Amino acid sequence: MESSTIDTSQVAEIPISVTHHEEHPDLRVWGLLTFLISESLMFGTLFVTYLVLKGSATEWPPEGTEVELFVPAINTMILVSSSFVIHWGDTAIKKNDVKGLRVCYVITAIMGAVFLAGQIYEYLTLGYGLATNVFSNCFYLMTGFHGLHVFVGLLLILGVVCRSRLSGHYSSHQHTGVEMAEIYWHFVDVIWIILFILLYILTKF
Repeated sequence: MESSTIDTSQVAEIPISVTHHEEHPDLRVWGLLTFLISESLMFGTLFVTYLVLKGSATEWPPEGTEVELFVPAINTMILVSSSFVIHWGDTAIKKNDVKGLRVCYVITAIMGAVFLAGQIYEYLTLGYGLATNVFSNCFYLMTGFHGLHVFVGLLLILGVVCRSRLSGHYSSHQHTGVEMAEIYWHFVDVIWIILFILLYILTKF
């Protein structure tokens, strides 16, 4: 029986089929968007409830619960401006500028902290509390719930800042965490604009 031999010179010529698995989409971003949709429904319920109560009241806000625009207006400008700053940070990392990312996110965190400090100052100087009347109950519930989201956003931003100190953690090709923090912060910003219109602007007219 003849032994079979393999011509090794022809092995390299044999075509080899290599299957490349397509990269799966990053589900973390979709998870965040799903979460924000659920949060939007919660805020939407609060907005609708507030408008129904406002529409059924003979006087809104009730006597003794007037709101001032000065501090909230400054707070609004700070928060809206911070959305531009955090976007600059996202733009920086897409150019592999880690330092620019870190600077913009630190500035955003400071602006968010100033916003919360302004909200606390407003609470201390309003002259009425959570249980004073229906308006004050809605006011504290809605602004407090939003303030909690701002605080969570600050934690996310500071998390990005800390991770950016790790060599190669963020780059132009790897920045999902940066984008997620930015998306969340824009959500917080949009919610506040709606709250500012409902609780402050509309109560003056």
